[in-house]
Amino acid sequence: MAHVHAEAHAHAHKVKKYSGLMDWLTTVDHKKIGIMYYIAGGLFFLIGGIEAVLMRLQLMYPDQKLFVFDTFNQLTTMHGTTMIFLAVMPVIIGFMNAVVPLQIGARDVAFPFLNSLGFWLFLLGGILLNTSWFLGGAPNVGWTAYTPLSTLDLDFKGVDFYALGLQIAGLGTLIGGINFLVTIINMRAPGMTFMRMPMFTWTTFVTSVLILFAFPAITVGLVQLTFDRIFHGGFYDPAKGGNNILWEHLFWIFGHPEVYILILPAFGIISEVVSTFAKKRLFGYSSMVFASVLIGFLGFMVWVHHMFTAGLGPVANSIFAVATMTIAVPTGIKIFNWLFTLWGGQITFSTAALWATAFIPTFVMGGTTGVMLAVPAADFQYHDTYFVIAHFHYVLVGGLVFGLFAGSFYWWPKMFGRMLNETLGKIHFWFFFIGFHLTFFPQHFLGLMGMQRRIFTYAGGEGLDEGNLISSVGAILMSIGVIIFMINMIVTGMKPKGALNDPWNGRTLEWTISSPPPEYNFKQTPLVRGLDAFWVEKMAGNKEMTPAEPVGSIHMPSPTILPLVMTIGLTVAAYGLIFGTAPYPITIVGVAITFIAMFLRSVFDDHGYHIEPSELEDKGEKA
Repeated sequence: MAHVHAEAHAHAHKVKKYSGLMDWLTTVDHKKIGIMYYIAGGLFFLIGGIEAVLMRLQLMYPDQKLFVFDTFNQLTTMHGTTMIFLAVMPVIIGFMNAVVPLQIGARDVAFPFLNSLGFWLFLLGGILLNTSWFLGGAPNVGWTAYTPLSTLDLDFKGVDFYALGLQIAGLGTLIGGINFLVTIINMRAPGMTFMRMPMFTWTTFVTSVLILFAFPAITVGLVQLTFDRIFHGGFYDPAKGGNNILWEHLFWIFGHPEVYILILPAFGIISEVVSTFAKKRLFGYSSMVFASVLIGFLGFMVWVHHMFTAGLGPVANSIFAVATMTIAVPTGIKIFNWLFTLWGGQITFSTAALWATAFIPTFVMGGTTGVMLAVPAADFQYHDTYFVIAHFHYVLVGGLVFGLFAGSFYWWPKMFGRMLNETLGKIHFWFFFIGFHLTFFPQHFLGLMGMQRRIFTYAGGEGLDEGNLISSVGAILMSIGVIIFMINMIVTGMKPKGALNDPWNGRTLEWTISSPPPEYNFKQTPLVRGLDAFWVEKMAGNKEMTPAEPVGSIHMPSPTILPLVMTIGLTVAAYGLIFGTAPYPITIVGVAITFIAMFLRSVFDDHGYHIEPSELEDKGEKA
C-alpha cells in the first residue's frame, strides 16, 4: 500500500505547467476561473448595455425610426436574456469562485475539473446565442420567450439559438451550483461551523441550493421548446394536446427563484462591505442567516405573481399574493440589520462603501413597488406596463448591479493584486447612480400613464414625451459611468501588482493571505476561533491566523484542456441541430467529441501534483 502511495506521489510530480494563453485555457484554479467569469460576464454586460442604449435612443422621442419592428424586438429579447443569463450571473459566479474558497479556508473548490467545465459551458453557450445576430437574426420573442409566440415561426432560427444557447449556458450554472454546495459543506477550515461562515459564503450556499432546484425547471422547458421547434413536438401546441401555459409555469418556476439567485449574493456582498467599512460586526448575524434561508425557501412559492393575468383564478392568485408579500419580511430584516450595522460605526466612505450605502434605499424602492405588484387586482393595471420595468430594474440594477460594483472595488485587490483608483471610482459612482435614477424613476409614471412594455414607438402629445426623454438621458449618463469604470480597470491594470494583503482592515479569511493569493491559497489551513475569524485574531493581538496543521506538501489538481474540448463538442452539436436536417450528422460529430473527451478524462487522469514545503516558502506570502 505504501509502495502504491509512493508511486502515485512520484507520478503526481510529473505535471505539465502552461504559460500565456494556454495557461488560461487549461486552468482549473478557482481564482483564475473566477477572473475569467468576471471578465466574460463584463463583456456580455457591455453587449447588453449597448442593446439597452439603442432601445433608449429609439424611445427618446415619439415616432422615431432608428430601430423599429423586428429589430427592436430582437434588441429587447437579447438585452434581457444577455443581462440575466450571460452578464450578472457569471459576474456573481466569478466572485463566488474568487472569494468563497478563501473565506472558508479551503485550498480549492471540491471539483476543479467541473469548475472549469462550468465556465466553458457558460461562455460557449453565450457565444452561441449571440452569433444568432449574424446567422439569420437574433431571437425576437422577448426574454421570456412565451409560447405560442416562440413556436409560431419554425423557419426563423433565432429562437433555436435561444433554446440551445441557454441550455448549454444553464448546464454550466447548474454544475457550478452543485460544486459550491459540496465545497461549502465539506471543505470548511477546522473551527468554521456553519454559524461562523461569512455572510457572502452563506448567501452563496443558499444560492447554490436555489440553482440546484430551479435550473432543472428551465432546462426541461427549453428541452421541450427545442423538441417543439426542431422535431415538431406538441408540448406547447394545444392542437397536439399541449398547453401554452405550461411554458409560463416552467419558466417562472425557474424565473422567480432566479431573481433570488441573483440578488442573494449581492446581499452577501453588501453585508461584507458594510461590516468592514463601519468597522463593526454585522448586526444581527443569526437573523441575517435565517432571513437568507427563508428568502430561498419562499422564493419557490411566488412564481405565479408573474401570471396574475393568465386566468388562474382568484384562489390561486390570492395564495401567491400572500406568499409574495410574505417574502418582503425577511428582506426587511436584512435592510434594518444593514442600517443598524452602519449606525454608530466608524464609517469610511470608500467607493465600495458608497455603492453599498446607495444600494440600501434604492433596493427598498424596488421592494416597495414589488409589494404593489403583489396585489392581483392592482397588477391587472400594472401588468405589461413600464411600471413593471421600473420595478425590476430597481431590484436588479439598483440592487444587484450596485452590489456587484461594491464587490468589484472591495475584492479587486484580492483578485488582481492592484487597487482600483478611488477618484475614478467615485466619478463612476455618481454618473451611474444619478443616471440610474433618471432612467428608471420616470418609468414608474410612464407605466401608470399607460405606456406598454416592448413597444418601439409612441404617439406624441400624450404626456409620455418628457418621461422618455429623461429616461434616455439617464441611460446615457449610466453609459458614461460604465466607460469610466472601464478606464479605471485599464489604468489599474497597467500598474505593477502591489496591493497589501489586507488593504481594508478586513474581517474574514481572504484578507490573511497575499494579494493575489498563491495557487495553493493557504500555506497552512487556518484554525477558525469565531465569527469574523481574522478580526478575532486581530483583537487577540495576532497579525496572522493560528494554523490548524503543520507545514506540509500540498496536493493540487492538474491543468487540462478537456473541459474546453467537451464544450466545443456540445456547441458543434447545437449548431448541427439548428442548421442541419435528419439524421443531423454534425450533431452526431459534436456529441462524439464530447464523449471522447469524457472518456479521455476517465482514462488519463494524472491525479494532480504536489507542491513541497520548500516551494511554498520560495513563493513567499507577503507579511
